[in-house]
Amino acid sequence: MPFYSNRIKKIFYFHFLTVRSKDYKAFSSLYLKIFSSFLDEALKIFYKKKRLPMHKVSGFFLCFICLPLLSFFSSNPGYSQEIAPDKVKTIFGIVPKVAENPSNPVTPEKVNLGRYLFFEPRLSKSSKISCNSCHSLANSGVDGLPTSIGHKWQIGPRNAPTVLNAALEFTQFWDGRAKDVEEQAMGPMLNPKEMASTKELVVQRLKSIPQYVEMFKKAFPDETDPVSFENAAKAIAAFERTLITPSRFDRYMDGDLSALSPEEKEGLKTFIQTGCISCHNGTGIGGGMFQKFGLVHKVSWLQDLGRFEVTNNPADKYVFKVPSLRNVAKTAPYFNNGHTWSLEEAVKTMGYVQLGKNLTDEEVKKIVSFLGSLSAEPPLQVTLPNLPPSTPQTPKPMP
Repeated sequence: MPFYSNRIKKIFYFHFLTVRSKDYKAFSSLYLKIFSSFLDEALKIFYKKKRLPMHKVSGFFLCFICLPLLSFFSSNPGYSQEIAPDKVKTIFGIVPKVAENPSNPVTPEKVNLGRYLFFEPRLSKSSKISCNSCHSLANSGVDGLPTSIGHKWQIGPRNAPTVLNAALEFTQFWDGRAKDVEEQAMGPMLNPKEMASTKELVVQRLKSIPQYVEMFKKAFPDETDPVSFENAAKAIAAFERTLITPSRFDRYMDGDLSALSPEEKEGLKTFIQTGCISCHNGTGIGGGMFQKFGLVHKVSWLQDLGRFEVTNNPADKYVFKVPSLRNVAKTAPYFNNGHTWSLEEAVKTMGYVQLGKNLTDEEVKKIVSFLGSLSAEPPLQVTLPNLPPSTPQTPKPMP
C-alpha cells in the first residue's frame, strides 16, 4: 500500500515544486501536508470497505481526486513555464548503469554467458528461435510485429515488449506473472507457442557443447554442476540487466538544458500537466505499477483479460502492467496486442480512455515530441557472439 500512496504523493510534490508564485506555493505547501497525512489512512479505509485491489483504489484517487487537483495546480498563473531539471528528477529519478539484483549479482562472466544465450537458437525446440528473435537488439529490443510469431509459426496473444530497460520494471510480462527478469527468462523457453523447449532439452544441448560448459563454470564458480536451466535464465537476466539505455531526457535531468529542444520541453510540460505522470513515472517512465486499461472510458477493441488470467480475481479484468515509455518512439506497434502503429494515435487513445481527456492535435504533437527524447542515446552497442558449434552429442532440431 505505501508503494501506491508514495507515488501519488510524489506526483503532488512534483507539481508543488514547479510553482513559482510565493502565495500559491504557501497554499500548496499547506495543502500538501494535509493531503500527505490524509492519503495513507484514506487509502486504507477505502480498501477495507470496498475490498478492492490497490491498483483499483489508487486508480479511483488518481482519476477523481488527484487529476482534477493537478489540473487546478497547473492552470494557476504561477505554474512554471519551463520546469527545472532537478524538479523533473524528483518524479523520474536517475537511471542506473546496471539494474542490479542482489540475488543474482551481475559479473562480467555471467553477462558474457548471458549474451551468448540471448542469441542462442538451440535453446528452442526447433533450434531456430532465440530471445533475440522477438526482442531484436538491432530493432530497439522488439520484433516490430503486433504479436510475436513462435514455434511452428504460431502467433502469440500479446505484443512483445522491448527488452531494453526491462530490468528497471517492478514485474515482468504484460500481466505481471513473473517477478523479475530472472523468472521471465524461463517463460519463453518453455512456452509451447514461443520456443517450445523443455528444461531437460535445454540442459542436454548446453552440456553437449564444451565451450558452454566452460563458460558456465566461469559464470557460476561456486557450483559443482553449474550447467542448469535456472542458471541459464540467470545468465540471460544478468545480460538483460546491462541493457539500460540513457537518453537525452536523462542528460536534461542531469542539468544539460540543451539536451531537449524547445518543442520537447513544451512536450514534457504537457506530459505532466495532462496527467500522464500519474502512471508513467519513475526511472522507467512507467513499468512501476498495474492499472486498468480503460480506466475512464471502455476500450472497444480490448478482449485480453490481462492480469485476471494470473490471479483469477474479477477485479483484475483488463488490468495490465503500465509499460515503460523509454524508446517508445522506436517500438511500434503499441498496446498489449499491437493494435496501433501510430504513436500519435496511441497518445490520443490513452488520453481518452485513461484520463478522460480529448487531447487536441497540438497537445498530442507536443507529447510525442517529448517521447522522442526518451530514445536511447548513444545507440546500444552489443557485439554479436560467434556461437560455438554443436557436437555429435548435441540433440538435433525438432519440428
